[in-house]
Amino acid sequence: MDTKGQARKTTKVGTVVARKMRKTVTVEVERQVRHPLYKKIVRKKQTFLVHDETEKCKLGDIVRIIETRPISKTKRWRVLEILGLTPAATASEIVDNGEPR
Repeated sequence: MDTKGQARKTTKVGTVVARKMRKTVTVEVERQVRHPLYKKIVRKKQTFLVHDETEKCKLGDIVRIIETRPISKTKRWRVLEILGLTPAATASEIVDNGEPR
């Protein structure tokens, strides 16, 4: 169980959408909720400024973030782990031999 005085930390999974600051990435988390009246499933997106100490996150990476103490005015999350790499980093290059098709 939890120790006395410590709350359970919230974790979320999202995609890195921007890397324009040092040691900070913008992560977009998407969730699906049912509309209360019309019962249609609606996608809700929310962005978080996340602390990336090692600066290993790249654009398009799938990351797990965890709630933490306030690091700056808007940063309250940090990268826990990188779950998936960007498709460009994992895809192999197509080699063209110069032959006509």
